[in-house]
Amino acid sequence: MDPNLEIVFSFILATASLALSPGPDNIFVLVQSMIYGKKQGIAIVLGLMSGCIIHTSLVAFGVSVFIRSNPQLYMGLKFCGAAYMLFLAYNVLQAPKEIKLDSKSHSSKPFMALFYQGFLMNVLNPKVSIFFLAFFPAFLFSTSISLMVQFYILGGLFILTSFTVFCSIVLMSDRLAKALKRYSNYGVLLQRFQFAVFLGIAALLLFF
Repeated sequence: MDPNLEIVFSFILATASLALSPGPDNIFVLVQSMIYGKKQGIAIVLGLMSGCIIHTSLVAFGVSVFIRSNPQLYMGLKFCGAAYMLFLAYNVLQAPKEIKLDSKSHSSKPFMALFYQGFLMNVLNPKVSIFFLAFFPAFLFSTSISLMVQFYILGGLFILTSFTVFCSIVLMSDRLAKALKRYSNYGVLLQRFQFAVFLGIAALLLFF
């Protein structure tokens, strides 16, 4: 049977498992959604998923192989991504000393600003392309469809599946925000956690 739908379903299941596993992206989405609200959380998710389109194209056209085989370019991209994360961490420190989970904080960042933030966070991480390059070939599902088309199909499925999981995280953020409001110092803790998330992503880019 060609294409092999069992492989496709296995890929979707594996992608959903990865998206649900605690990691920088979904923690980032959760924290930002708690701070700025659901609509802005969706903006970040859309930005992250748009970045995945770029990485899928890089893999489909073989550019990621060139990036991986060129240590200077690879390290340059990693430093750019880490620098952007450190810039965001610095902005957190310059913000008011305490984050408030209310309507004012929800409107403090425009939709498109958060979209671009998610997009740049994803695009400036060369590890995503390398991950796609390592992950996708294990799920090639057809001998008659060209490799480029298969990579784009897998990329599309990855984006749709991850988008669904991340949107679920955005929807849950409201409940978590309500639970946090029971604690008097939640604003300071949330700000510190947001700062730690940005620093953690920068460290992952540089050292792993």
